Amino acid sequence: MTNTGTKTGQCLCGAVKFSAEDVPHQIGACHCAQCRRWASGPYFAVAAPGLRFEGEENIGRYRSSEWAERGFCKLCGSSLFYRMIKEDRYMMAVGSFDDQSGFELSRQVFIDEKPGFYDFAQATKTSTGDDFFVRFPDLKGT
Repeated sequence: MTNTGTKTGQCLCGAVKFSAEDVPHQIGACHCAQCRRWASGPYFAVAAPGLRFEGEENIGRYRSSEWAERGFCKLCGSSLFYRMIKEDRYMMAVGSFDDQSGFELSRQVFIDEKPGFYDFAQATKTSTGDDFFVRFPDLKGT
C-alpha cells in the first residue's frame, strides 16, 4: 500500500498535536449515525500507524460503543480520532492534518446509513454496516 510518509497535525487550538508514520494515502468516509452526529456529516478518516501525541492531557475520550472510543480536544472540542480499542487502531480525522495533500477518498462505510441529501462525485468502494461487521466479526452484538 502506498503511503504519504510521516504526517503531523493538531486540533483547532493547538493544545493537542500529533505525528504519525507511514500514513496511507487512502482515506475513508463513514456515514454511520454516530459519526454523522459527531462530525455533523460523514467522518473522513485515515489509519495512523506510529501515532504519537503531544498534549495528551488535553485529549478527552468518549466510549461510543463496546469496541471503540472517540477522541477530542477538551479545550476546543475538535474531533481527533476514532479508536478501535481491541486492535488499538486509530483512525485520525483527516481535517486535523497540517498537510492534507496526497490523500485520496477511496472507501465509504455504512453506506446504508447515508442520508439522501448528499453524494460524493468520485467513485469509491462502498460497504454497508453488515459488511463492516463481517470484516470485524468480534464486534457484532457487543
